[in-house]
Amino acid sequence: MVDRFRDGFLTPAETASYLEIPQSTLTSWLQNTAAGAPLVHQVESARKGQPSVPFIAVAEAHVLRSLRSLGLRMSEIREAAAAVRDAFDTPYGLVSQRIAREGVGIFIEHCHHGQGPIQEMVSDCLRYLTWEPGDDFPSSLRLRQYPDSVPVVIDLRFGHGLPVVAANRVAVNAITDLWEAGESVEDIAYDFDMTREQVDALCRAVVRLGA
Repeated sequence: MVDRFRDGFLTPAETASYLEIPQSTLTSWLQNTAAGAPLVHQVESARKGQPSVPFIAVAEAHVLRSLRSLGLRMSEIREAAAAVRDAFDTPYGLVSQRIAREGVGIFIEHCHHGQGPIQEMVSDCLRYLTWEPGDDFPSSLRLRQYPDSVPVVIDLRFGHGLPVVAANRVAVNAITDLWEAGESVEDIAYDFDMTREQVDALCRAVVRLGA
């Protein structure tokens, strides 16, 4: 099984694309530090162009993107990230399941949006992450740009890093490639145990994202 901390899972370009982050922004996050560790972790790739972003870092980049999109300044995020990492004694504190239970107060202390907004911000970030029972770190990330009617995830355990439909674990591009090749929505839905509405919503989302 892929080690979520030590094995390259995606390339920086793939990570930036799937999370809708400018690649220059992701590069900055890979280089910036908090509490002596990168804001977003990276590992040595086996060869040039091979994946160097572990799954845990994909989750970290998601949290940072969410916090930035909600108006937090990078200086606030770095301070809060350092405090969370120190409090939880882990460099991966931003994606620890403990942050929902114990970390909100740390963000309130270091950010200036008030207790209510911070609570909502952290909750919004974390609802896209999935933790297995008894596991403090996530194994799956739902991509927020896809409709709720057909959740799409990047999952540590299957898909080899490709976005997949959560319900059937089929790669999104396997579905949309058939649609673009002229297969009917009805046939695709039947083949992959989806509803016609789900296939239509997924394909429309991919077209919108590629526009």
